[in-house]
Amino acid sequence: MENIAQYASWAYLIGAVLFILTLRGLSSPASAIMGNRYGMIGMALAVLATFFIAPNPNIGLIVAAMIGGAAIGIFRARTVPMTQMPETVAMMHSLVGLAAVLIAVAAVLHHGESHSMLSRFELFVGCFIGAITFSASVFAFGKLAAKKWAKSLHGSWVKVVQAILAIVMLVSGVHYFVTENMMSFWMMTGTAIVLGYFWIAPIGGGDMPVVVSLLKSFSGGAAAGIGFTLGKAMLIIAGSLVGSSGAILSYVMCRAMNRSLFNVLFGGFGAAAAGAAAADGKEKNYKSGSADDAAFMMGNADSVVIVPGYGLAQARAQNAVKELANALKEKGVTVRYAIHPVAGRMPGHMNVLLAEADVPYEDVKEMDEINSDFPSTDVVLVIGANDVVNPAAKTDPTSPIFGMPILEANRARTVMVIKRSMAVGYAGLDNDLFYLDKTMMIFGDAKKVVEDMVKSLTGGGH
Repeated sequence: MENIAQYASWAYLIGAVLFILTLRGLSSPASAIMGNRYGMIGMALAVLATFFIAPNPNIGLIVAAMIGGAAIGIFRARTVPMTQMPETVAMMHSLVGLAAVLIAVAAVLHHGESHSMLSRFELFVGCFIGAITFSASVFAFGKLAAKKWAKSLHGSWVKVVQAILAIVMLVSGVHYFVTENMMSFWMMTGTAIVLGYFWIAPIGGGDMPVVVSLLKSFSGGAAAGIGFTLGKAMLIIAGSLVGSSGAILSYVMCRAMNRSLFNVLFGGFGAAAAGAAAADGKEKNYKSGSADDAAFMMGNADSVVIVPGYGLAQARAQNAVKELANALKEKGVTVRYAIHPVAGRMPGHMNVLLAEADVPYEDVKEMDEINSDFPSTDVVLVIGANDVVNPAAKTDPTSPIFGMPILEANRARTVMVIKRSMAVGYAGLDNDLFYLDKTMMIFGDAKKVVEDMVKSLTGGGH
């Protein structure tokens, strides 16, 4: 045991390198599977090394907890549909935050151990970050899952409550830091949990991808805090990597929306959007068509660009879309996919869906790559997307999304949109793209409509 324990630092070092390789692998769909494998191996090494260096570990309890957690994780991984992945990710973030809180509480209540000033500071920071992450992630889960209890809060009073809670949390935390008063510690913890809810509740649906990535950063910070509390370098490294990558991703997402992080967190985007949508009560005309009409137009085109949105995820239409692309390619049509950075309910949502259907990576183009090609594109097929193709972002200075970079589908020669109805998108905004003369609306379930298109192209429907 002692001989193995002396090499534990090497195991942690190798694990840290593997975690870095994990992030490198996850930067591309083509290498994501290998990146996940690196992470699994690194974590396995860290866990095994910890067994040998922990003083008098309760092996039975630890193994039982690991088996239980692994069983739940495997079950969820096999049963959670891709449409529920965003809320599942949010819930996992909440568990990391809860773990940070519980470890901080255990450390504070540990009898016979005095805490230095540095240790109290670590407990203070780790506990309130974990508490905020926990409640904020639970609310994000409810919002993404469309739960009735996860209703948005609106009004000027919300910011006042946020400020009061933040002040109470900080004052209580500082008082605990100085005096080790337990009442102050419990006050800080409880206030931080409530603050997490009031922080996320006012944020609109259009900003949820940024929120998910930011919560990832917070959960990493909470994990790093656990590492400092327990004196475990591996947790500090892993938490720091997750925290920094989440912060960078949040920055990238904000750039994709041409907005500041401060504006996302405190700007009330969702409320403004809803108000803007409600203000326009004019009846607008649009053209509608059938799947056969759309198939005929795409089959006679030279180039087609498919723009996937959350409607594709809801309908689980990614495999049907790939079949459609293959059918078009057999007719000599060039088919590509245009991906907006904030399409869906979490960062990379559309990329994951297309990868699940084994769509060739070279056919998937990011917004900056393909925007210049839209004017020369014969047909753009929008599937369940709304806000990311809304021209108001470029044409309407009064729109809440004005300045946000979009996929410029409106510049294509013909636009076809698959939607269940003319209802507004997640951000609560109507879309002028749907009312253009060049646009044809096709109503129905995305999977069923796309399957009908495939049948029409291949002769299976006749």
